Amino acid sequence: MTKRPTIRTALLGAVAVTALGATVAAPSLLSTYPAQAAQIAGQPAPSTIAPGSFADVVDRVSPAVVSVKVKMVENASDDDDSPAQSMPNIPKGDPLERFFRQFQQRGGMGNPKPHPHTGMAQGSGFFISSDGYIVTNNHVVENATDVEVALQDGKTVPATVVGTDKKTDLALIKVKSGSNYPFVQWASSVPRVGDWVIAVGNPFGLGGTVTAGIVSARGRDIGAGPYDDFLQIDAPVNRGNSGGPTFNTEGQVVGINTAIFSPSGGSVGIGFAIPTEVARGVIQDLKDKGVVARGWLGIQIQPVTADIAESLGLKDAKGALVAEPQKGSPAAAAGIRSGDVITAVNSDMVDSPKELSRKIAGLGPDKKVTLTVWHEGSQKNVDVTLGTLPNDQQAKADMPKPQDEKAQLSTYGLTLAPAASIAGAGSAGVVVAEVDPDGTAAQKGLQTGDVILEAAGKPVARPSDVSTALSDAKKDGHKAVLLRVKTGDNVRYVALSTQNAG
Repeated sequence: MTKRPTIRTALLGAVAVTALGATVAAPSLLSTYPAQAAQIAGQPAPSTIAPGSFADVVDRVSPAVVSVKVKMVENASDDDDSPAQSMPNIPKGDPLERFFRQFQQRGGMGNPKPHPHTGMAQGSGFFISSDGYIVTNNHVVENATDVEVALQDGKTVPATVVGTDKKTDLALIKVKSGSNYPFVQWASSVPRVGDWVIAVGNPFGLGGTVTAGIVSARGRDIGAGPYDDFLQIDAPVNRGNSGGPTFNTEGQVVGINTAIFSPSGGSVGIGFAIPTEVARGVIQDLKDKGVVARGWLGIQIQPVTADIAESLGLKDAKGALVAEPQKGSPAAAAGIRSGDVITAVNSDMVDSPKELSRKIAGLGPDKKVTLTVWHEGSQKNVDVTLGTLPNDQQAKADMPKPQDEKAQLSTYGLTLAPAASIAGAGSAGVVVAEVDPDGTAAQKGLQTGDVILEAAGKPVARPSDVSTALSDAKKDGHKAVLLRVKTGDNVRYVALSTQNAG
C-alpha cells in the first residue's frame, strides 16, 4: 500500500514548491511540509575553493546519514474513487437517494465500507549524537505508527518519535537500542552564497546518494510557514531527500533538505534547506522538552511601506508597524500602541514583520527584551517580558451588509457609512460600503466591509471625518494619511494619498 498524504504546495507561477518525502511504493506521491525557519545570523564563513574531490568528506559523514522508513494507518478519504464511495446519479431529495446511502453505509453487496489501511513512506535523516538521536522532517514521520531506521550497513533498527515541530517541519527521533552510532556536527558558521555544499540522502528510496552544488541564496520565503528563511541550494535533491543533511566542505551540517521548486517533481537545481541556525535550537527544545516553546509579543503587525514611512516621519521604510496589540498581551502591558513601529530587538535591527516574528519566536518565553520603537514621531526603548506563543487562532471575518446613510468619496472610489448604521459592524468607525475596483482606495487594498477606525491618528465616526482628515493633511503638505482599518478580526494601516483630497 502507499502513503496518500495531504499534499500542500506553494504555487509560484506555474511551478510548485513541494516537500521532498517519497513513498516506497509510489515515489511520485509527496508528503506535506508546514511552516519553517528563523533568521540566518552570524559571521560569514571563509570562501572555499572547490576541492578536486569530495570523497574524503563523504567517507567521513555518510555513515551518520540514514533512511527513515515509516508505517502509518490511513483512512479512506471521502473523495476516494473506490466503488464504496460512488453513488448513482439520483436527484437530491429523491427517496432512492436515502435508500442507496443507507445501503452504502451498511457496506452494500460487493461494495465494502471503506476501512483504514496501512501505508508506507520513506525519507532521510542523520545522527546528531552517539546514543541514537536522529534529525529528520516532521512530514516524514507525521502520523507514524511505526518508525524504522536503515543504517548505511543495511541493518534496520526500530525508532521512536521524540518530538515534532510543524512550524519548522522538523522532527527528532531516537533509535530504541544500541549505542556508539556515528554522528555529525552542526556547522559553527553560516554559509555564504556561492559556498560549496554536499547533500546526502535517500532520493526515490534508492539508498545513500551524494550530490554537490553551491548555496544559491539565503533567506528564501517560499510561503511555507511563519518562519520561512530557507537556504536555497543547487545540489540536486529529490523526493526522499526530506530530512537529509546538507554539509559544508568541512563535513558540518549547514541545513536540512525539505522542499524543491520543480515543474515535474524532480530536481531542476532549486532546493530548499532549513538552516542550521534554525534547526539547532528547535532540535534542542525537542530533545529537552519534546515540544518547542516560542516567544510571544501579542501584536498584529504589517510592513512599513514608503507611504507609511512618510506619514509617520520615518527616514526608511523598515521595521514592523503595529496595527493592534492584543488585550492582555506582553506588548500591551509594556505600553506598545497601535501606530508604533518596532525597528530593533535588543539593538538588532528589524527590517520586516517576518524578521521581527522570527526574532521574537527564537528568543523564547519569559525572556526580557528591549524593543526600539518609533512612537509618535520620536524613538524610544521599551522593555518587554515575552510570553509563550499560544496556539494559532483563525480570524473570523463577519462582513457587514451596507444599508443606509452612505456618503461618497468619489475621487477615491469609496462609498462610506457610519459603522453604527450597519448591522454587525459595531459602533466604532466608518464602514467601507462600496469600492470602485479601479479607484485609488481599491489599489491600496481597501475592500467592501472594511471598517476605518482612525484617520491621521484620530478616531472617526462619520464619513466626513475621513474626508476632513484627508483635506487637512493636504493643506499641511502631507503626501498621505494613515487610515487604521479593521478587516474581520485583523487590523492594519493603509496610507491613502492626499492628492485626490478636496
